[in-house]
Amino acid sequence: MKLYLSLILICVMSVCVITDAHAQQDPQYTQYMYNTMNVNPAYAGSRGNTVITALGRLQWVGFEGAPNTQNLTYDTPLGYSGLGLGINLMNDEIGPSSEIYLDGNLSYTIQTGNEGNLAFGLRLGGRLLNIDWTKGLYRDEEQIFANNVNRFLPTVGAGVYYHEPEWYIGLSVPNILRMEHYDAETPGEVAVERMHFFLITGYVFDINEDLKFKPAALLKAVSGAPLSLDVSANLLFSEKFRVGASWRWDDSISALLGFQVNDSFLIGYSYDLTTSNYNVTNSGTHELMLRYEIFKEIRYRSPRFF
Repeated sequence: MKLYLSLILICVMSVCVITDAHAQQDPQYTQYMYNTMNVNPAYAGSRGNTVITALGRLQWVGFEGAPNTQNLTYDTPLGYSGLGLGINLMNDEIGPSSEIYLDGNLSYTIQTGNEGNLAFGLRLGGRLLNIDWTKGLYRDEEQIFANNVNRFLPTVGAGVYYHEPEWYIGLSVPNILRMEHYDAETPGEVAVERMHFFLITGYVFDINEDLKFKPAALLKAVSGAPLSLDVSANLLFSEKFRVGASWRWDDSISALLGFQVNDSFLIGYSYDLTTSNYNVTNSGTHELMLRYEIFKEIRYRSPRFF
């Protein structure tokens, strides 16, 4: 527990030193605890078997041009070499901008004791950015928009992830490259994309044989934008039913539900109620997650919480 708290303190201090000007934000998820490889490449292969995860997020329903995101990931360990491989495919739309992400993730895990595992991850890939300035309505009808944007943006990211059976912590930068990107605050222009730093952590408490409790947190920092903090708490009943709540600092509160259909298949759903100024123009955010695990060994397996 002392090691756990020390790692959290070090990572928080590392993340909180970032300040700068305007910046573009990466997509966010309420069920981040089931979509970890999207923000940290070192997570690839950490579950010890092949995992396929699909997630769809419809944000700010009723708000024209609101974010709309679909994410598909595949990750698996490569034999007993300590290597893990992951593929991340994502489509993200907001206003006149749409992006398709395709990233490869490679991790290497070393054992640090009887139960500890420390993984290092690398991400290589890219995204296709398309901006159609003819979409949407703008208050300044005389605004002369620039030409539509179609460009390829390379991705290079890295992360570190430590986990034991009861807890985990990770720090990552999904993309270290500074590239020109869509600027939502100034239509017709692009902005320099800043590095995003992600800190993830969680702990699983065994209340009794039929009940587990998992608090988790995700801290995101990007230069030019306020810190984004997600805090969640989930309960797992009888290895089947999951229920929880989440809070995003100065943005939303959420309800989370999950059902473990069998040892391999998990369904998750979340609903966000916006608490920021956007709540007068939208009716919330829906997110659906499907996760399927392929086990290499035929044996009973208790569903994991992370």
